[in-house]
Amino acid sequence: MKEFYTNSAEETTALGERIGNLLNAGDVVLLVGDLSGGKTTFTKGIGRALGVTKIINSPTFTIVKTYNGTRANLYHLDLYRLDGLNNDFDLEEYIETDAVCVIEWPHQVDELLPSEYLSLGLEITGPSSRKITVEGIGRYKKIEEEL
Repeated sequence: MKEFYTNSAEETTALGERIGNLLNAGDVVLLVGDLSGGKTTFTKGIGRALGVTKIINSPTFTIVKTYNGTRANLYHLDLYRLDGLNNDFDLEEYIETDAVCVIEWPHQVDELLPSEYLSLGLEITGPSSRKITVEGIGRYKKIEEEL
């Protein structure tokens, strides 16, 4: 596991872009952290690395937002409100596809998660500062090591 510290939203986005440059279509990223922890800010950086030009914002009330990128597409999922309310939700529709799949609040569906993924924990350490831990599980260990 590696730790990074950011002191602004711009630095959090830049770290997301750095990691996004190591991702490819079919990759799965889990984002864990408190409300307002920087998960969507981090996702903006991943989107930038994938060539997404649209504004990326939280999919809290829609559960999933899809963005077209020049290098790969991006599925941005926020499962915070899912919590068993939508029994028809099919996570497999979004993972291991032609897109990078970023999942906020992934533990709402632990039983549906793939066995390999890149896990990021975002911890609020100040008004604009964050501690970000990166752990690669399975084949994603290589991404962790490249950082």
